[in-house]
Amino acid sequence: MDGRAPSMRIALTVNGRPVEAAIEPRELLLDFIRDRLGLTGAKRSCDVQVCGVCTVLLDGQAVSACCTLAYEARGREVTTIEGLAAGGHLHPLQEAFIAHAAVQCGFCTPGMILTAATLLQDVPAPTPEQVKAYLKGTLCRCTGYWKIIEAVVAAGRRTQEARE
Repeated sequence: MDGRAPSMRIALTVNGRPVEAAIEPRELLLDFIRDRLGLTGAKRSCDVQVCGVCTVLLDGQAVSACCTLAYEARGREVTTIEGLAAGGHLHPLQEAFIAHAAVQCGFCTPGMILTAATLLQDVPAPTPEQVKAYLKGTLCRCTGYWKIIEAVVAAGRRTQEARE
């Protein structure tokens, strides 16, 4: 034995595209999407599922990619911040973060946006209090969160208006 774990093959969809790869059993989803696929929007920070900067969507639900094995994503749909825009247009949350100056250093922004996207699926027009409660596990070191909250509320309003 050479000390390396045996590899296994997985097939999944990442940002709408099929992906097949050999992975190590302990390979994290974060390492897989960053190192193998070059999708660097999700960041590594805490490695213990408390900061939210590694958030991606797995079948539409926010997960911490730093604590999710790549193997767990087999046969499933992974969406990263790079795949949130559609048809050459930014997602309403991405547009709102820009319009409301909710982006500072940008380290937490992908996780904030993807977490907020799951909120808007559940609550299309959230109140500021609902946004605060939903984003409580997504940390930002640069802001006081007000611009982020404003952006999510505005994106919710815009999404709600588009549905009506």
